[in-house]
Amino acid sequence: MSDPVADAAAALSRGDLVLLPTETVYGLAADAGNAEAVARIFAAKGRPRFNPLIAHVDSTGAAARVGEMSPMAGILADRFWPGPLTLVLPTLRDSLVCDLARAGLDSVAVRVPGHPLARAVIGAFGGPVVAPSANRSGRPSPTTFADAVGETGPSASVALDGGDCAVGLESTVVSLLGDRPRLLRPGSVTRAELEAVVGPLEADAGEGHRSPGRLTLHYAPDAPVRIEADEARPGEILLGFGPGVGEAGWSLSPTGELTEAAARLFRLLREADREHPVGIAVSPIPDTGLGEAINDRLRRAAGFIG
Repeated sequence: MSDPVADAAAALSRGDLVLLPTETVYGLAADAGNAEAVARIFAAKGRPRFNPLIAHVDSTGAAARVGEMSPMAGILADRFWPGPLTLVLPTLRDSLVCDLARAGLDSVAVRVPGHPLARAVIGAFGGPVVAPSANRSGRPSPTTFADAVGETGPSASVALDGGDCAVGLESTVVSLLGDRPRLLRPGSVTRAELEAVVGPLEADAGEGHRSPGRLTLHYAPDAPVRIEADEARPGEILLGFGPGVGEAGWSLSPTGELTEAAARLFRLLREADREHPVGIAVSPIPDTGLGEAINDRLRRAAGFIG
C-alpha cells in the first residue's frame, strides 16, 4: 500500500506541488529552495511575485537553518511552536529558501505548523517547504480538502486529506527584525497572548510587505462583501454572529464564540458565494482577541482596510 507521506515527500523532491493540510488553512506546497517549483506555485495561484511565502519547517532547530533565531525568537518558538505563529527573521547568507520565495527580501518568514501530517511530510522531505493557501490569489483560503482540490488541485501531483482545518485563519505574523517585535498580520495567536510573553508589540512601521496576506483586496469571494451589517439587504446572504442573528446554517457562531467564527469564516464565505447572491453581508464582530484577526480578513474581503 502506498504511503501518502512518502509519496508527498517524493513529489516535493521532484519539484512537484502538493496539497498539504495545516491547522490554519490548506496549503499548496513546494520545495522552498527550488525556484522553478516555487514559480509553479505563483502560476497556479495567480499570485503576485512581490508577495513573500512562508517557509514551513518541522522544528525550531530547522528554523535556525533558515533564519537568524534571536533569543526573542527562541522565546516565542518555545511558547507557540508548533502552531499558527510565523516569525519574520533576518535571512541567512546561505539561505535554504530561494530568493523568489522570499520576494527578493533580506528577511524570511518561517513557522512550525501544528498539523502532525504537515510536519510528517516536511520531516520526510528533509527541508523547508513553502505552502501558501491553496486558493487562487485573492480568494477565500480553503479550510476543507474539497475546497482545496477545487481551487488548485489540478496543479498538485499529490493531495493529502487532513480533515477540516481546526483554526481556519492564516497564521499570526510577527517581525523580529527590529529592537521590538512587530505585529504584521493578526491571527489566532492573539495580540494579548503575544504581549503576555514578550511585552508590548510595536506597529508594523512599513514592514507589511514582509508578510503575506496584506493586499487590500484579499480573501474575497466573487460576491461583494459588506461588513458591520445589521441585516441582509434584498438578494444578500447574511453571515450572522451571536444569538438570534441570521438564518440557520449561515451563522459564524450562534453563541458569539470567536474561535468558532474563525474556524467557519472562509468556509461560509465560500458556501454563500456558491449561492450566487447579490452580496454577502456579515454581522459586526467584536474587535478584541481573535476578533482582530477575523475583522482583518473581513476588511480585506470587502476590499478596504478601515
